[in-house]
Amino acid sequence: MLQYLIILLDDTSTSFCHYGQTKTEQRLMPLEMLRQGIRFGMMENLMIQYVYPDYELPAEYREVIESIDHSKIKPVLSDADVWVTDDIKGIASEVPVVWRVSKKELLSHEAEVITALSNVPRLNIVLTDVETMTDDDFTEYKTFLERTVAKLEGMFVESKSPQLNLLTDRMMLKKMNNCGAGDTNITLAPNGKFYVCPAFYYENEEDSIGDLESGLNIPNKQLYKLEYAPICRHCDAYQCKRCVWLNRKLTLEVNTPSHEQCVTAHLERNVSRELLQQIRKHGTFLPEQEDIKEIDYLDPFDKRDEWQ
Repeated sequence: MLQYLIILLDDTSTSFCHYGQTKTEQRLMPLEMLRQGIRFGMMENLMIQYVYPDYELPAEYREVIESIDHSKIKPVLSDADVWVTDDIKGIASEVPVVWRVSKKELLSHEAEVITALSNVPRLNIVLTDVETMTDDDFTEYKTFLERTVAKLEGMFVESKSPQLNLLTDRMMLKKMNNCGAGDTNITLAPNGKFYVCPAFYYENEEDSIGDLESGLNIPNKQLYKLEYAPICRHCDAYQCKRCVWLNRKLTLEVNTPSHEQCVTAHLERNVSRELLQQIRKHGTFLPEQEDIKEIDYLDPFDKRDEWQ
């Protein structure tokens, strides 16, 4: 069931996920089209999320934007509800921060990650090249996560509540909390067409799922739902974003993730288990939450013969 409408205000709107922002020329969504998009969201009872470019919008746009409840995803901190950045050094914010980073850059900024967790209410780390992960990368990533656990444990002992999507989300979740593209959210691009998510638009403008004039038309829309995902519906790496764009890119199926995505998510899941065990040694923590069980695999596809 749709819950969110993501509106890309410009072709150069910031990327907040795995996809790269490939357009360099500004193309601001026409004002009347923006009004129509808001009207569509109202009619469908959707929460609107605006994704901003890195320049100041005209006053008339700001007035229309404020005409409805919404959240702002911005590449600048000012007036943002979610701040997207590619530089974590010295970061401080009162709003959640999305840090888009390559695996190499992540591993070289380990100290900055810990510092940031003390200076922001929430840090979401998005690996921009997860599809290139190798066995050596998995080993290094696991080591990074394990070292981060030791720091997080100390913060919890000090009665702090750090939020890091890679490690603390899984401790809190009792079910999948995926991206939801094509299922709980869709995207409206500056050309007036709908897309499963911004990545589909930036990859191919012809890959639309309707427009403001004719409405939505999502082919095989059931495939974007968890119950139609043959691997994911058996999985308990609840923090995994289950990126349908990467799924299609790497496996040619929107409902089937790649080996790289699954192993990365399960490394996070398993180290989250370690974190939960460690902080429970210091007192009652999430008593209503079940333990994260130990598993003997990193890719659930390897257990496919056991699925019922």
